[in-house]
Amino acid sequence: MTQILNDRTLKALSLILSYPTCELQHAMPEIGAVLSSDTRLTAAARRALRPLVEELAVRDIYDLEEQFVLLFDRSRTLSLNLFEHVHGESRDRGGAMVSLVETYRDGGFDPATSELPDHLPVLLEFLATRPFTEAQDTLADAAHIFEALNARLVRRESLYGAVFACLMQLSGVKGDQEAVAEMLAQTDDDPSDLEALDEVWEESEVVFGPDPNAGCPQVRDMLARMNDPVNPTPLTAAE
Repeated sequence: MTQILNDRTLKALSLILSYPTCELQHAMPEIGAVLSSDTRLTAAARRALRPLVEELAVRDIYDLEEQFVLLFDRSRTLSLNLFEHVHGESRDRGGAMVSLVETYRDGGFDPATSELPDHLPVLLEFLATRPFTEAQDTLADAAHIFEALNARLVRRESLYGAVFACLMQLSGVKGDQEAVAEMLAQTDDDPSDLEALDEVWEESEVVFGPDPNAGCPQVRDMLARMNDPVNPTPLTAAE
């Protein structure tokens, strides 16, 4: 039998990195249980996740939403769109995006979301359906990004850093230190400087999903698939 990466863990991490909702809050006990039971993560890594899981479960939803936007939407250096950190504004980014969409389609994965295909929660949802070696190889390719994001979040005293520490462990490798240093040498965005941020993000959004009005991945559907760790099902099977 082909060994499958702990899809429940990747799905759980995908959910934690999704935009906070009341539905997600209600699901946090189950998500926390999934993460705490994965012995491939060190005991220290699992302990580090608990405060974040607890905060997402009980903190005021509006505070959680504001925190998420300030971190991941208003700070380009913390963007959850991975190609932002790899290609920036180069033309290579578009080609990489198209290639990733084709990879999703070849795997029978059709994410019903307006997020770009390189959005980390979307990628993690896809990797949860793949064989161990394939999923781990992809995580390893992004290990330097995870390490840099973890360092930036720890610097900001954000509990979200624990998620990226876990992704680093699941990748099985240490990120390229030269690439990490290069990322960390970039000046952090100031989320309070809205004018500067508007200038940075002043570009047309490119949507590669099937429906630009579909919204974020549905927590209910993702949680349902967490209950079948052996035969995970993509969001929508390819026709």
